[in-house]
Amino acid sequence: MGRSLWPGVLLVDLEPEPESRAEGAGQAGSTSDRDHGNLSRLRSPSLEIREKEIREKGSEILREQLDAAKRELKLKDKECERLSRVRNQLEQELEELTASLFEEAHKMVREANVKQAAAEKQLKEAQGKIDVLQAEVTALKTLVLTSTPSSPNRQLHPQLQPSGTRGAYKHAGGHIRNKSTSGPFSSSPGKPEPSSVSIPPVAKEDREMDSVLYAEFLMWKDHPSLDRSSAFLSRIYREDIGPCLSFTRSELSQLVQSAVENNSLTIEPVAMSALPMVKASAIECGGPKKCALSGMIRLCRHRIKLGDKESYYYISPSSRARITAVCNFFTYIRYIQQGLVRHNVEQMFWEVTRLRREMTAAKLGFYLTDQG
Repeated sequence: MGRSLWPGVLLVDLEPEPESRAEGAGQAGSTSDRDHGNLSRLRSPSLEIREKEIREKGSEILREQLDAAKRELKLKDKECERLSRVRNQLEQELEELTASLFEEAHKMVREANVKQAAAEKQLKEAQGKIDVLQAEVTALKTLVLTSTPSSPNRQLHPQLQPSGTRGAYKHAGGHIRNKSTSGPFSSSPGKPEPSSVSIPPVAKEDREMDSVLYAEFLMWKDHPSLDRSSAFLSRIYREDIGPCLSFTRSELSQLVQSAVENNSLTIEPVAMSALPMVKASAIECGGPKKCALSGMIRLCRHRIKLGDKESYYYISPSSRARITAVCNFFTYIRYIQQGLVRHNVEQMFWEVTRLRREMTAAKLGFYLTDQG
């Protein structure tokens, strides 16, 4: 009976049948040895062939895998080279961008520092101006709120006031004669008046509103401005301001009027001890004893300055009173324009009328002098 131990190899069973074993018992040992040797010779070539085939197939698979790995490695090398080039390019661009950003940032910081310094300087200057303006507004509000037509405040324009206390023009529309000092009952100096002579009571001032002037003021009050085209200001320019500031030197008079309108005129007292030492340039603008506006020989205790000009002009007391009267009028209507006056419309009108009367009186030569 044959058995197959390896594929493709047929093994023959040479063992005798039971009945024949007895016959050939003597030959059993030698036959078994021969079969074992034959089997060994049959197995060796088959194994070698099989192993060779396996090795060849394994080698072929390994070569294919190696080729695939080489191809993949080559692709990865190319990809690495490409990525390396991209990285280098990005690093270069990043370096350039960083340098540009640092330069731009440095420039911006430098400009910001310059702007900040300038802004801080402007802020300090503005704060100083605000403090000054707030103080001025507080003082002006106090002056305006304490002024009434019946008891006007005489300090509405403090920069125009002399070193002493300035009075106001208080006469009631003309001269008030004291009958006790005129007429047949006037007493001579040094003698007492007779007890039978009684002093008459002082006449009370009365007033009546002009409807035309009041209507013009109401129209101006609805839209207050310093534009002289309005009927209200046009009349005052024509009847009061123009005549009051009309001096002998017409050119200088126009400059004075412009400075008053722009609120840039300054009046200051002159120290009398320094009057004899006046420079020649000041004499050309009048002098301690000659008014620069009227040209008349008068003792000039004040001088004016027009805006930012360095020249000073000496003025007589009469010229100063005329300029001050106009300045007081402009100051009050500026307060009305800015909403600083808390009076009713009628009170405002009578205060404007009073200021117009002061301009008329100053134009006619009436003014008050400082006592003492």
